Formats: sequence, C-alpha cells, structure tokens
Amino acid sequence: MAFCNSCGASLAPDAKFCNKCGATITGAPAATNAPPPAPTGGSSALKIVLIIVGIIVVLGIVGVATVGIIGYHIARSAHVTQNGHHVKVETPFGNVETSNNPEQTARDLGIDIYPGAQVQKNGAATATFGAMRTVSANFETSDSPDKVCAFYKSKFPNPMVTTSDQNRCTIISNDKQNTVTITVEVSGDHTKLQITSVTKKGSSPN
Repeated sequence: MAFCNSCGASLAPDAKFCNKCGATITGAPAATNAPPPAPTGGSSALKIVLIIVGIIVVLGIVGVATVGIIGYHIARSAHVTQNGHHVKVETPFGNVETSNNPEQTARDLGIDIYPGAQVQKNGAATATFGAMRTVSANFETSDSPDKVCAFYKSKFPNPMVTTSDQNRCTIISNDKQNTVTITVEVSGDHTKLQITSVTKKGSSPN
C-alpha cells in the first residue's frame, strides 16, 4: 500500500496525484508490463564464433599463399631434361627419372629381371630424395605366375614376407640397407610383374 508524502492518505497503486490533497506523487513505481531487457549472452557468443571463424579463414588464406609461394619457387628451380623415353626432373628436394631401357632398369633395381620379361609402356621410375632411393618398374611375360614366383623365391630364399595363391604372389625382402618388394599377378593372358627397390643412401642394391 502506498501513502501520500504530504498528507499520509492512502493511494491507489497507479495514482499520480493524491485524491485527498492533490499533491503530485513522486517515486511512483515503474510500470510492471514493460518488456524485460534483451539478454546479451547470445550476441557475445556469436561475436566469439565470428572471431574464431575469421581467424581460421585468415590462417587458411595464409597457408594457401605459403604453399603457392613454395610451389612457385620449386617450379622455377626444377629442371626437366628428356632424351627419348628417358626423362629426368631435378628439384631442390631430389630427382625423379623415368626410362624404358630394360638394361638401365635392371641396373637401377639391382636385381635380376625375369628372363624374357618386357618393360611395360610406363617403364620404370627412379626417385632420389634425401637419403632414400626408390626404383619401381613394371614388366610383362607370357609365362605363368607360378614360374615367375619360383624364379624370385630362388633369388630371395629367406624373405621377410611371402604370400601366394593361384594367380598372385608377393615377396618382400628386407635388410638394414635395402627393401625389395616383388608382386606377380595375372593380367589378362599375361603375367604382370612389379618390382620396387628402396635403398638407403650410401648402400648398393641387392
């Protein structure tokens, strides 16, 4: 219950003047139907999310620009030479060479090539990066996978891994310096042979 400050008469809850003395009522209570203030927590969270998204976008742009700059410098410093089927790409990080020459491929692999096997059209590739040298070559022969697998099993009598079935076999030989992986499988009416040799710098292939 509110009372008049001038005469002490009782006042109605929403009265602005005293009904008894006519005095103006000061400090009248604020209207109770005013809408509550809008919460600010949501807008703060939204600002934080937008800031994080902005940072991620900026970092992405910087990352793409950095990769582009590095790629541009590598492209400028790369040197490509070609002599027939022999292609060599020299970069600051290492070299990559391709060749269809079976003699050169055999020398690069450092292991015997199955007698009569022909280098496929995509030939062989040699990559040298840092301390690692990787040579990979694909061949084809008309002999059965069993004969090809038997040939390489005799070359690597103590392989680390050997798997075989009717149409495929895999031989993996490993030592401290070299890893050789040989995969033999049926491809149409021929047998496909893939050999990969990984050699550490300063060692020679098997």
